[in-house]
Amino acid sequence: MYECERLTAANSMLRNEQGRLFSVKRIFQIAIAIVVAHPAMAQNPPDIIFLSAGANNPAFHSFDDFLTGFMDKHHIPGGAIAVLKDGRLVYAQGYGFADKAAKTSFNPTTLARIASVSKPITAVAIMQLVQEGKLNLDAKAFRLLGLEPFLKPGAKVDPRIWDITVRRLLQHTGGWDRDKSGDVMFMHFKIAADMKIPSPPDHTSLIRWVMGRPLDFDPGTKYAYSNFGYCVLGRIIEKVTGKSYESYVREAVLAPLGITRMRIGKGREKERLDGEAVYYANNGRRRRTEFSEDGDVRVPTAYAFASPETMDAHGGWIASVVDIARFAAGMDGRGPKRVLNQESMKRMYEEPPPPVLPRADTKQSRMWYGGGWNVRPMGKNGEANYWHSGGMPGTASLLVRRYDGITWAVIFNSDLVGDDNPQLLLDRQLHVAANAVKEWPKEDLFDRYH
Repeated sequence: MYECERLTAANSMLRNEQGRLFSVKRIFQIAIAIVVAHPAMAQNPPDIIFLSAGANNPAFHSFDDFLTGFMDKHHIPGGAIAVLKDGRLVYAQGYGFADKAAKTSFNPTTLARIASVSKPITAVAIMQLVQEGKLNLDAKAFRLLGLEPFLKPGAKVDPRIWDITVRRLLQHTGGWDRDKSGDVMFMHFKIAADMKIPSPPDHTSLIRWVMGRPLDFDPGTKYAYSNFGYCVLGRIIEKVTGKSYESYVREAVLAPLGITRMRIGKGREKERLDGEAVYYANNGRRRRTEFSEDGDVRVPTAYAFASPETMDAHGGWIASVVDIARFAAGMDGRGPKRVLNQESMKRMYEEPPPPVLPRADTKQSRMWYGGGWNVRPMGKNGEANYWHSGGMPGTASLLVRRYDGITWAVIFNSDLVGDDNPQLLLDRQLHVAANAVKEWPKEDLFDRYH
């Protein structure tokens, strides 16, 4: 029996007895039975992706079937999904292992890195300050920060940097193109060497170093995804509020939405927080960490690629899928709690002004990057889909908010690697899974998760 057939057979066995799901214990019994029946598997048994703690609702078989098969194919140890309908949490399910060695299940409350799904959170914090009259979207970002550029001998400041606004940072039109000059958020050793400081550089040093480099294009003239731009937004939040980025966001954005466990993650495996998953990079390689003090010690790539502390505003948060679901419920206007009013949300999603062009999709309507969200119009009445994905070695995440009130958040503790473009496959097939749900529960499950 091939692996895909094995998984399909196991999943179908789990859904008899009038549609009720078996327990996790029964799933392991099925896995053991398969290995016994096929001795070749006993020598090199494949990963068994199982349902862990969660809602276990047969109405959501389409999600379970796809995700277990997807994870098995792409060698993802663990993950979870949370699904919303009209602001209600209607499904939350974990799959596989948060820690393979300890055999710890990945549950809906397991914390994991969410990578660039951090950007919508930063965008909401910025828009909240705008809503309160404490910040202007057209404020000049670097004049606001008041930092002195770090210049190498003979170098000059690119005067265009003073034209970069908060709005342009939000919309990735600031002037940096990582395809041309690289992503400075992952140049820690180079920056540290130039400035003669330890790696990773602190945020102030990193920004000062970038201020001494030329831009790749005139601000406001094109879209180019920029992690650095969101790093700058994090520092603007600190400048305006007088608090650390993490402290302000937890207090002003997350707490009002009932989110208490989200944190900025740590870079080293030994610093893993309570309830946080172990990360498994799909390349299986080892390399130096970003910390000078660690010397030449080699660790798995998932714990060496970058420092979440430095990535904070663009990719440093850890959260559970239920946490992300609570955040999403506060954004769609249907949930009971929110931190932005309708006018602020409308401004957050605005299309960048000309000459920035919307990104064309040959199969669907145009789309653009608003303030922290990809936006795709879906009708004549202002409806749209909003989404953001995230990924780095050991992590993959996706948050989708559909025009019809259906939302889902997915987090894995491994990155997505494969010739079949797994990130695109994940996105497309979750839409298919959502469309297959025949009846949406009326119950709200948020109270089950604290």
